Amino acid sequence: MFKSILTGYIDSALSRAEYDKLEDGTFSGRIPGCKGIIAFGKTLRECENELQSTLEDWIFVGLKLGHRLPVIDEFDLNKEPTNEPMAAM
Repeated sequence: MFKSILTGYIDSALSRAEYDKLEDGTFSGRIPGCKGIIAFGKTLRECENELQSTLEDWIFVGLKLGHRLPVIDEFDLNKEPTNEPMAAM
């Protein structure tokens, strides 16, 4: 099955996520190596969804502003895109 580099990056980053249950019963989540990404939710599922949304926004803003994003597993979003000839499709 084909997986886009962006989907692969997001999936790999989320597989590294760390979650904590807070004293008030809510949850926090973060992704080590992705500076500034943190999310909160009333439930673990809500926290996971918020973390994914935060990660996606962080990636898009980082790419738009030209920030260097961490390489996660084999996924490197810092590479310049290459165009394949139409015959290759």
